[in-house]
Amino acid sequence: MTHDDEQFLRRAIGLAAKARATGNPPFGSLLVGADGDVLAEDTNTSISDADITAHPELKLARWAARELTPEAAATTVMYTSCQPCGMCSGAIERSGLGRVVFALSGEQLGGLKPPAGSPGAQLDGPALYDEARVPVEGYYV
Repeated sequence: MTHDDEQFLRRAIGLAAKARATGNPPFGSLLVGADGDVLAEDTNTSISDADITAHPELKLARWAARELTPEAAATTVMYTSCQPCGMCSGAIERSGLGRVVFALSGEQLGGLKPPAGSPGAQLDGPALYDEARVPVEGYYV
């Protein structure tokens, strides 16, 4: 972890505080290019936007996929106040970002939250492999 990494993480933590001050969950992220310039930054707006996907990491990954070449995306670093959730991690991977540096781990965040009230959705599968593979087969070649 470099001094610059710490400075950018502090900026992400400041964005998290800004999100909380606006009534949103306290998460913030920024995307830094190879030259050290901040390319984009955002906060969680899932409450104010009434959009459960409005995580800053997801919004920045979408921005990078839309605005940067794959080569440029691969040289970026995302700094984020908390380890990205599964949804955001998938988007980050697909957008081709080069590195993610986070402050709180998912485990540390869990220790700061009350126990979950619901076990979440029940997942059943895989199923119907022979049918489900037909539209996918050959796409990733």
